[in-house]
Amino acid sequence: DHPAEKMKMIGITGTNGKTTTAFLVAGILREAGYRVGMIGTIDSYDGRWSEAMRNTTPESCEIHRLLSRMVENECDCCVMEVSSQGIALQRTADVFFDIGVFLNIESDHIGKGEHATFSEYLYCKSRLMRQCGIGIVNQDDPNVNKILAGHTCEVENFSIRHPSDVMAEDEWYGMESGSLQSHFTVKREWRREDIVMQLPGQFNIYNALAAISVAGHFKVEREQIKAALAKQIVPGRCQNMTAGTGYVFLIDYAHNAMSLESLLTTIRKYEPKKIYCLFGCGGNRAKARRYEMGEVSSKLADLTVVTSDNPRNEEPMDIIDDILVGVHKGPGKYVTIPDRKEAIRYCMEHAGKGDIVILAGKGHEDYQEIRGVKHHMDERDLIREIIEEA
Repeated sequence: DHPAEKMKMIGITGTNGKTTTAFLVAGILREAGYRVGMIGTIDSYDGRWSEAMRNTTPESCEIHRLLSRMVENECDCCVMEVSSQGIALQRTADVFFDIGVFLNIESDHIGKGEHATFSEYLYCKSRLMRQCGIGIVNQDDPNVNKILAGHTCEVENFSIRHPSDVMAEDEWYGMESGSLQSHFTVKREWRREDIVMQLPGQFNIYNALAAISVAGHFKVEREQIKAALAKQIVPGRCQNMTAGTGYVFLIDYAHNAMSLESLLTTIRKYEPKKIYCLFGCGGNRAKARRYEMGEVSSKLADLTVVTSDNPRNEEPMDIIDDILVGVHKGPGKYVTIPDRKEAIRYCMEHAGKGDIVILAGKGHEDYQEIRGVKHHMDERDLIREIIEEA
């Protein structure tokens, strides 16, 4: 019975930041009293219950089942992460989005089982701008004009670098009680508001600008926006873990070169003594990602700790060897420790006061996939176990 037509639909696409932006949008709208459903990478929420998702954007029948439950539970709106695969495979068929958000695009998801070329990937992303009423886009992304080619929506934009409908100015970054914060002034028309977030980095300021832009189409007060952004935390997205030893622990989903470079560049702004970057790469995925992430980490981290991620049907050491091809292109020091728990233990034993340890790639995931079998592995649990074993 076309449940998507009975709620305000908000679709968010981008290589990076979909999940965080979805949480920020939902947080702001809930602060203003709206009942919000969600569909995305971490889970879905139908207004009453949450359930885990196998795909960022589920199959079409699953989407409409979830939307129908949201209508039954009297949701006012739904925030959905819209992946390029979801668009390419018609999973979002018969869903018209009142608002479509484009965050960014980078060469990723190119390879067997994903997109054949970057052009195809870009085209799939761009289709959201022909499936929404209002398109809100990142004016600073170099491919934004290609994303808007042939658009059928009204267009609004946000930016840090260019005059736009919603802008950020005077950004600065600080540390408060072991937590990394982002501060900036948002400017919309003649209004200016100072914002503080518990999510670090410029990339999260972009995510916040997108969320603020969406909020402009709902009845939301400025103080509600500020309050929601100040307290929002996203599982596995720059999630701070306390190990009680004077250094900062961050768990993040960064699993491609673009997101890892953005994260490491951001962390440098907090002036840590050393950055430890621990990551692996997934098996049965594009090999280029491995070389690129290795090179980025070697250039921007003080120590790269190469370990295993989800090897799937590949040998973990084969994946690590590919990563090292990129690592050797940079000047940084590195160690290889295939067992992820032991790799985390190594960081905890060597990090000191003022250092920042980044566990990249797994984020919210609580499993490791090996030969088709998912084994429980939650980095938060591993950290607690290591502390108890010390």
